[in-house]
Amino acid sequence: MNEAPVKQRSLVREIWKNRAGYLFVIPHFALFVVFFLVPVAWGMYLSLFDYNVFSRTFIGLENYKTIFGDWLFLRALRNTFFYTFGVVPLWLGKALLVTVLIYPFRKSIRTFFKAAFYLPHVTSTVIISMIWLWVFNPNFGLLNFAMRTLGLEPVIWLGRTATAMPSLIIMQVIMGGGSTIVLLSAAMSSIPEYYFEAATIEGANSWTIFRKITIPLLKPTILYAMVMGTIANFQTFSNIYIMTKGGPQFSTTTIAFLVYETAFVDYDLGLASAMSMVMFAILVVLGLVQFKWLGSNVEY
Repeated sequence: MNEAPVKQRSLVREIWKNRAGYLFVIPHFALFVVFFLVPVAWGMYLSLFDYNVFSRTFIGLENYKTIFGDWLFLRALRNTFFYTFGVVPLWLGKALLVTVLIYPFRKSIRTFFKAAFYLPHVTSTVIISMIWLWVFNPNFGLLNFAMRTLGLEPVIWLGRTATAMPSLIIMQVIMGGGSTIVLLSAAMSSIPEYYFEAATIEGANSWTIFRKITIPLLKPTILYAMVMGTIANFQTFSNIYIMTKGGPQFSTTTIAFLVYETAFVDYDLGLASAMSMVMFAILVVLGLVQFKWLGSNVEY
């Protein structure tokens, strides 16, 4: 007896049985296909062409050879890694610290602090960048005013290659992490209190409890925050565009900013697509490494 028709009929019955669930999933899946899978596939296609507004010529992998031989792309790649791995550990550490500090308070106070830290997350990046432009202004900025008050020489924070990228990192660390604090607070509230009580009875101090109980039980949330934070910061664009335009001397040029310049200033869409595909591949590898590193012994 042929089992294939039997399996097909069984599959059809199973789909029909769960048709309500599929109907709820289809709209979201359709949006995912249209706004993610199709653009990714189209970007891969364009990366194989010398493509601009007026012409399209198939050139195979020449765009990839060009960008890996381009000093500016390699500089942007280095800047992007420096920015990402400068921001992510610091704001994740900040989020963990804030979460642990506000956890002992009663619920209403915790809610106040979570809302205060979350507020920048829903504020326009453009507005935040413009405010920090004032903070970093060399003539009348708040930061240089504080330095003059302390008797120190003012610094052109965004106009020097040595301070431009660290300034952007500091800004992002201070303003970021609000959503992570909310997530970590929710995860920490779900940890049974008797774990902490038992550790206290056994004589464990606060640092031991944090290291041996809090961190291991927060690993799933930390993993999620780290992966999403890496993806978001690796694609940073708005603050670079508003505050430095990639300068000075390309010291803050990131891959996302270079993709924008290549695509919408130079109109070399094929080369910009190749850069985007390289960035996409790097993010996939980074995500796999993070899951391998933090994903062990994590219960979802």
